[in-house]
Amino acid sequence: MTATPTVGASAAPKPLSVEPGGIEAIPPDRRHGSPWQLFSTWTAPNLEFATVFVGVIGVAFFGLDFWSAVAAIVLGNALGSITQGILSTWGPREGLAQLVLSRTAFGLRGNILPAGLNTVMAGLGWFATNSVSGALALTVLTGMPAWLSLVIIVAVQVLLAFVGHDLVQWFERYATYVLGAIFLVAVVTIFLHVNVNAPVKGHAFNFPGFTLTAAAAFGYAAGWNPYASDYSRYLPKNSSTKAIAWAAGLGDFISCSVLMAAGAAVALLAGFNPADPTAGFVAPMPLVIRDLTLVAIAIGAIAANALNIYSGAMSFLAAGVKINFGLRRAIVALGFGILGFLIALAAILNASFGEWYENFLLVIAYWIAPWLGIVLVDRFLRRGTSIAELVPDGARYRNPAGILSILIAGVISIWLFSNQSFYTGLVAQVAPIGDLTPLVGFALAAVLYYAFFRAFKPAVGGPLAGEPDVVIGVDAADTVA
Repeated sequence: MTATPTVGASAAPKPLSVEPGGIEAIPPDRRHGSPWQLFSTWTAPNLEFATVFVGVIGVAFFGLDFWSAVAAIVLGNALGSITQGILSTWGPREGLAQLVLSRTAFGLRGNILPAGLNTVMAGLGWFATNSVSGALALTVLTGMPAWLSLVIIVAVQVLLAFVGHDLVQWFERYATYVLGAIFLVAVVTIFLHVNVNAPVKGHAFNFPGFTLTAAAAFGYAAGWNPYASDYSRYLPKNSSTKAIAWAAGLGDFISCSVLMAAGAAVALLAGFNPADPTAGFVAPMPLVIRDLTLVAIAIGAIAANALNIYSGAMSFLAAGVKINFGLRRAIVALGFGILGFLIALAAILNASFGEWYENFLLVIAYWIAPWLGIVLVDRFLRRGTSIAELVPDGARYRNPAGILSILIAGVISIWLFSNQSFYTGLVAQVAPIGDLTPLVGFALAAVLYYAFFRAFKPAVGGPLAGEPDVVIGVDAADTVA
C-alpha cells in the first residue's frame, strides 16, 4: 500500500541551495509547501508587459472595441486557466514533472515531440520574448543601451533557474506582493485616463478578431500548462486537490485577465503606438508611477523567465537526454539561458516585434491544445491505475495513440484553420472565422486519442493503491532525488 507521506525537517524549503538532480520523482521526505503557494507561483509571472500586450493586440491589430476584446480575453484565459488548475493537481501523486507524466500518453519515444516542443517554446521562445520586454522597460527607465539591459535581466533570470525550485518559489511569492501592488496602481491609472465606453472609429466587434484574440489569450494562459506539475510535485501527496486547482487556476486567470484588459484600454488612447507599446503603456502615468511600473515590468519578466528556463530544462531532460552528473538540471538551465540571450539579442532589434509576438502566441496554442486534449483523455482512461511501471526510462513503454493523434490533429487543424501572417488555412481563407486552430486541434486530438487508445490497447498499470511511494528510474541518470 502507498503510505501517506510525512513532512520532516529535511523537507523545509532551502531557497539558497542549488536543487540537485534532474526530473526524478520527489520522495515523501522532500515534500513541503501549501497548495495556495501556487497562487503566487502563477500570478507573479503574468505581472509583466508581455501579458499587457495580448490586450493591445486585440484592439490595435484586430480592431476590436474594448468590451469585445475583454470578452475574448476572459474566454481564452478561462480555458487556459481551468486546464492549468487541473494539471497542477497531478503533481503530488507521483512527484513528477508535467512532461514526464506526458509519457503515459505518448510513450517514451513519442514523448520526445511534446517535450522537445516545450523545450524550444519555454527555454528559448518564451525566454527570449520576456527578456526583450524586460530589457526594453529597463532601457526606458535608465537610458542604458538595450543590450546592457538585456545582460542584466538575463543574468538574474538564469541565477534563479540555476538554483532551482525553492528559490524560484520564494521569488515568485514576494514578487507577487510587490508587482501586484505596483500593477494595481498602474492599471487604475490607465482606466482613469481611458473612457472604455466611448465609440472609437474602426473598432467594433468582429468575429475574426474575437477568435484571434481569444486564441492569443488562450495561448498565453495555457502556455503555462506544460509546466503545471513542475511546481506542484513538491507538495505532499495528501494535499487538497481542490485547493491546488483553485490556487493555480485563479492565479493564472486573475493576473492575465486584469493586465490584458489594461492593455486593451491603453490601446484606445489617442496617439498610442503599437510599435513602441511599453512607452505607450506608461505615457499616461505620473512620473513616479511610471518609473515604478517600468521597474515592475523588468521584475515581471524575471519572474516569468525563472519559470520558463527552469521548466525548459525539465522538458529537455524529460525527452530522455542522458546527463550523468548531480547538477544536470542546473547546468541545462544555464545552457538555455545563454542560448535564450542570443535569441533575445536578435529579437530586440526586430522592428516588427508585435507581429512576431502575435504569431508566437498562436503557434504555442497550436501544439498545446492537441497535447491537452490527449493528456486529459489519457488521464481519464487510466483513472484508478498506477503509472509507476510506465514512465521510467528503462520501461520501454510504447503508446502510438498519442503521437498519431497529435500529428493528425495538428496537421489538419493548422492546414484548414490557421490564420497567421505567414500561412492561412484553407477554411480561414474563404470564411471570416479568425483562428479556430486551437479549438479544432483540442477536440480532434481528444477524439482521435480515445479511438486509437481503444484500438492499440497500450499497457495500463496495476491498481493505484499498489503504487510505490517513490517511482524509481525517471531520469536518464537513473538516480532518485
